[in-house]
Amino acid sequence: MELEGGLPDFVKKEFYEYLKCGILAHGFLRAKCEECDHEKLVAFSCKRRGFCPSCGARRMAETAAHLVDHVIPHEPIRQWVLSFPFQLRYLFASHPKVMSEVLRITNRVIETFLTKKTGLTKKTSQAGAVTLIQRFGGAINLNIHFHTLFLDGVYTFDNNRAKFHQTPPPTGEELDEVLATISRRVARYLEKKGYLVKEDDEALFRVEEEESAFKKLQAASTTYRLAFGPRKGQKVFTLKSLPNSNSQEQKGLVAKQSGFSLHAGTVCEKYERAKLEQLCRYISRSAVAEDRLRLSEKGGVIYKLKKPYDDGTTHVVFTPEELLGRLASLVPKPRVNLTRFYGVFAPHAKHRSLITPTPKKLVEQKEKDKPAEKNKGRMRWAQLLKRVFDIDIEKCPDCGGKVKIIAAIEDPAVKEKILTHLGLDASPPTIWPARAPPLIEHSQYSNDF
Repeated sequence: MELEGGLPDFVKKEFYEYLKCGILAHGFLRAKCEECDHEKLVAFSCKRRGFCPSCGARRMAETAAHLVDHVIPHEPIRQWVLSFPFQLRYLFASHPKVMSEVLRITNRVIETFLTKKTGLTKKTSQAGAVTLIQRFGGAINLNIHFHTLFLDGVYTFDNNRAKFHQTPPPTGEELDEVLATISRRVARYLEKKGYLVKEDDEALFRVEEEESAFKKLQAASTTYRLAFGPRKGQKVFTLKSLPNSNSQEQKGLVAKQSGFSLHAGTVCEKYERAKLEQLCRYISRSAVAEDRLRLSEKGGVIYKLKKPYDDGTTHVVFTPEELLGRLASLVPKPRVNLTRFYGVFAPHAKHRSLITPTPKKLVEQKEKDKPAEKNKGRMRWAQLLKRVFDIDIEKCPDCGGKVKIIAAIEDPAVKEKILTHLGLDASPPTIWPARAPPLIEHSQYSNDF
């Protein structure tokens, strides 16, 4: 990519690790059937958080299973989705601490609303929430927004007992008030920190004097534009295969003000645990859906939108270099947690143990005094595959016997010996060095892409 100053090391590492994901020549596990000795190899994954579809699917399944089994109690849950103006999306990407403070403000406002609606006070009750911070939009653009699963009510605690008080659903007017409070307090915080400046009764975001190339890439992705190449500063090409709907009508519980958007229409009742897990998988999904990505005959990259835009747009089109730029902008900074717990769900909350689910298996372990309780919050990958996709990799496809992992192969000599014996490629694909950009403009966009 033609990008002055280059990319940060953590972004480069994301791409290089992704190129190793799922390739046997970089290491694998040996699994063997205890009955018929049938063997199979399972390649290592990159475990990155940016855009890898495979690792994203694994993290999605694991996160959803953990939340439903070990965090969210059997009470009604409402999803609150908060989106922000373009300037704030970029600010959150470059300043994660600002994002954390805005999330704290949002949670406090919603908790106050729920508490007042039940007729209780903050001193006598406590709400709970889990927020999954999504960094992407439907067009593989940088769009940081909050998906928060809030208890649809609050808890009170007396004599080590928890009691849940459900709140009625918010009205459209109440949602407008909640969003107005959030936007007002966020603006006050940004003004206090110097990110927002008021001039002639108009609020203006302060522009940083020196921006790195990576920040410029993020800023362009936030506004659906390109940061480099012959079409620098322009929006990506789109394909429209549906008529313009001109739909301006808000559906469901939605409030919009000054670039902010708040949606609170999705509810999972206490008995709808399957629906809740499906919702958790949706909001923790990967940034890129591989099945909606394809190459055109002329080398362009076409990505199908999950939901068509109101103007009839169904696809966005990139050159390969432009797509790499979009993917780079989605990579989060190291040590920025994208799953946040609030209130009674917080890890060190005083009453957390009174409300979180206790699966039967954990109760049995506790009764038998088993030390395995330390890792109770996570499921093995084999269990996740069976739970989500109904794929049992622990069962032999030949005889139905039990399959066990017998070795992790990382030594180069051993890897080469095994793969060569099986007639598989023992050498990883070559990673070609970067080349200079072409001197002529791309022609992928001509005719039919």
